[in-house]
Formats: sequence, structure tokens, C-alpha cells
Amino acid sequence: MTTATNTLTRRPRVNLTVIAPLVALLVLIGIGMALNPNFLSWANITNVLARSAFIGIIAIGMTFVITAGGLDLSVGSMAAFVAGLMILSMNMLTESMGPGLPVIFAGIAIALATGLAAGFINGILITRAGIEAFILTLGTMGIYRSLVTWLADGGTLSLGFEMREMYRPVYYSGVAGIAWPIIVFAVLAILGEITMRHTAFGRHCAAIGSNEKVARYSSVAVLRVRLATYVLLGVLVGIAVVMYVPRLGSASATTGLLWELEAIAAVIIGGTLLKGGFGRVWGTVVGVLILSLIGNLLNLTDFVSPYLNGAIQGVVIILAVVLQRNTGAAR
Repeated sequence: MTTATNTLTRRPRVNLTVIAPLVALLVLIGIGMALNPNFLSWANITNVLARSAFIGIIAIGMTFVITAGGLDLSVGSMAAFVAGLMILSMNMLTESMGPGLPVIFAGIAIALATGLAAGFINGILITRAGIEAFILTLGTMGIYRSLVTWLADGGTLSLGFEMREMYRPVYYSGVAGIAWPIIVFAVLAILGEITMRHTAFGRHCAAIGSNEKVARYSSVAVLRVRLATYVLLGVLVGIAVVMYVPRLGSASATTGLLWELEAIAAVIIGGTLLKGGFGRVWGTVVGVLILSLIGNLLNLTDFVSPYLNGAIQGVVIILAVVLQRNTGAAR
């Protein structure tokens, strides 16, 4: 009788990994409102969202990779290489075809195809050659960064002036005052959350990350699913580049620098387990917003030097990992 009574009166345990990111986001918004009256202005909000869209799009793909027990350190360098190859190809096509929409569409296709190929190379070497994801993507990170440096001859690859003006609306224009990168990020986030929660692919990613052997015994195509996560990430890197190139119209060896760390940080802050087995795309979106708001707050106020942005983000990442471990231990 006593046991039954205790069972009935036991309260459900609060999942801190769900609540903590949302609380942190609300706290940052409150601090921003208190420190600067322009923090919640439409111009600042859209600026923050547009700038965070690149990392956000990549972080969506990273969520699937990490949930399946993988990791990719090459996405920043991959983005730089894809952007450089895209710009170089568009400049060459402009010389032969003249500036126009066909050149833009060709550039977009090249970016997506290159991202897909780069993701496939990472995935096939990890799944078929059996190379550890950390080592493999650490190597390809250096390869992609060196390739874009070589393509730019140590300098910067710039899109031609006429094509740059034609391509600018992809970043600076939009619908109802909402820039295209924000719209694309939002659509991909919704599709990513649906895929993670309501499709066999999402469930298989979680099963592989949780226990690969059990997933194999459950007839999950482990190698194929894991390969698909890297291909998906590569395609999303291509989409991010398509949104990024019209912003500056150039690419260099410093393009996408540390994007991989920001993407991984957003995923972990959002509650996806670093060891794999559980992931949520909506949490990743919250993580992206937290990191972006930290940088934005430092730029809008004199309270803390903006040079400490990386240090503050590092503290947030460490706290997120500690929270995950403590919550896991409590279970």
C-alpha cells in the first residue's frame, strides 16, 4: 500500500536539458532589453537571424551526424572550398555566357553538388574504410582549407561585379521584410525536426548513436544511415554557401573559420547528446540563437568586450556538457 501511494504521489522529474536552453535564451533576451533599447528592434532581430542562418543550416545537418554517433570537423573548411569553387565557376561561366540567371542557377547547382560530394567522401571513408570520424574529418578540414587557398592563390576569390549585383537579393531580399536566409533556415529547421521525430531515418539515427550493435540486430542499415547523415550535412553546407556568397561575394582561406565549432556548440547547447543516441533539431535552433545573441549583446553594449565572445561561448558549451552528464547520471 505504501509503495502504491509513493508511486501515485511521485512527481515527474523535470528534464533540465530541455528547460535550460529555453531559460538561457529568455535570460539573454531580458539582458539585451535591459542593456540596449534597440535590442528587440526589427532591424537588429532580422540582422541576428540572417547572420546566424549559415551556422544554423549547417547545425541542422550536424544534429543528425552527432545523433548517429558521428562528428564532422570539416564543415567550415568545406564551406570555404564550396564557396571558392562556386565563385570561380560563376566567373568562368560569366566570361562564356555573359551575366544572367543561368549563371546563378549553375553556381547554385555546383555548390550543392560539391557539398554533396564532399559529404559523401567523408561518409564513405568513415563507414567503408573504417576511419574514425574525428581523425578523418580533421584531415579533410585541412585538405578543403588548403584547396580554397590554392584556388585563390593565397588571396581572395571575388565574384564579378555584375553577377554580384544580380546575386545580392538572395541574401538581402526576402518576403514581408524577412530575408531569404531566415526563411530557408526556418523551413529546413521544421523539416529537420519532422524528420528527426516522425520518420524511420530519424529513429534509426538515434538507434545507431545509442547502441550500434543493437541497431544492427534490429535490421537497421547502420552504414547506409550513417553515410546518409554525412551526405545530408554536405548538402546543407552547400545550401548555407548558396545563402552566404551573395552577402560578401567573395571567399578566402578565412571563410567559414570555426564554423564547425559553432555548429557543434549549437547542437550540444540545444540538448543533443554529444555521445549520440538522442537529438532534437528545435534545440539546435535554440542553441544557434543563444550563440548569436551572445555575440550581438557584446557588440551592442560596452558591458563586456566583444573580444571575449569566444570565451563566453566556451563557458556556455562547458556548462551544457556538464548539465548533460549530471542529468544522465541522475537517471
